[in-house]
Amino acid sequence: MSTLDELFVRLREATTPIEIETLQSGIWQLWLTTGELLLDKHLEAGMRALSAGNYTQAITDFTTLTELKPAYAEGWNKRATAYYLRGEYRASLADIRETLRREPRHFGALSGWASMLRTLADDQGLLRVLVKLEQLCPHWPGLQGQLRELRNRLNESGE
Repeated sequence: MSTLDELFVRLREATTPIEIETLQSGIWQLWLTTGELLLDKHLEAGMRALSAGNYTQAITDFTTLTELKPAYAEGWNKRATAYYLRGEYRASLADIRETLRREPRHFGALSGWASMLRTLADDQGLLRVLVKLEQLCPHWPGLQGQLRELRNRLNESGE
């Protein structure tokens, strides 16, 4: 099994969508393991609740996870997702920041952040986040087109 660092090096070099997707899946596999049975159970329960649309229960499970293992980035990321789906964007952004403090390469958190910035029409913030994604994986499907369009829009508006 590859280490997380090795997978990220390979992700940066990946050029095809299938290769990128395979590497991302490998990274998610590592991220979705706490290394502790009790914590894995909270993670699994929270993910089931999230899939079922029970965001309150998911937030409860992910909160327990972040309290028991605050260094575990994925607990914060999953709770950010639950907050986002419940429409609590400030709480979601706060948890995205916590996720990125623990794992600055967390493309899931960056992608979620980009979605919120797009919704808020914060083009400058969106550009900063997309550039971070580009540093992780320059050939991320659709990313270069998004960056080109965003930079054109910013240049036209004089920002």
